Amino acid sequence: MSRYLVLRFKNILNHFERLLPQLFHQGGPPPALALAGMPSTHNGATWRTGSDSSEKFSLKDLIGDGILWAVPKHRRSIARRLQRKFGVPDLVWKPLKIKTHLRNCTECGHDYEAGVLCPHCYDKVRKETQLMQDKIQEQLGLSPVEQEVVVLYDGEKREQSTEYLNGKRIVEMEKPRPMWFSKNLIQKTTQQPADTKEVKPSDLG
Repeated sequence: MSRYLVLRFKNILNHFERLLPQLFHQGGPPPALALAGMPSTHNGATWRTGSDSSEKFSLKDLIGDGILWAVPKHRRSIARRLQRKFGVPDLVWKPLKIKTHLRNCTECGHDYEAGVLCPHCYDKVRKETQLMQDKIQEQLGLSPVEQEVVVLYDGEKREQSTEYLNGKRIVEMEKPRPMWFSKNLIQKTTQQPADTKEVKPSDLG
């Protein structure tokens, strides 16, 4: 790569030297771009462009530092190139991996990842919960709720006893209860709250 750049640069210099006589229409010798003191002849006369010339020519003054911009200073190794392309297996692996932790939901039959809820079943619960919240807000408004709110579906109010509904605010859903939405999901727990903040294992006897 470096040899190609040197040859390319040499060809550019040679081409530039050939264009100088056309740019400067003078009777004297063409100004030559020489890195060292090399003699040049024009019409039988010998001219020196080295250190003994009255006017020194510097290649750096002509080019400056612009030609060296954005040039990599070090060669990137093969290992680095492969890591940038594919990543590191233990940290970040860019190619696709085979998922071995997929499970099949027993309720809806959709696939989901182990360790998380089934997205299809969760979406059904989320939509049903949103309908319940909208119905509660429609019937009760935004006033403070001081009594317990009970959500009953179509035909469930006749099945409940008067003692159960006494002192509660009833919100009726005008649709049958979904089969997957069991009644005990919104019932209060029968376990008495603990009177202490200490946590002890329950299997010690």
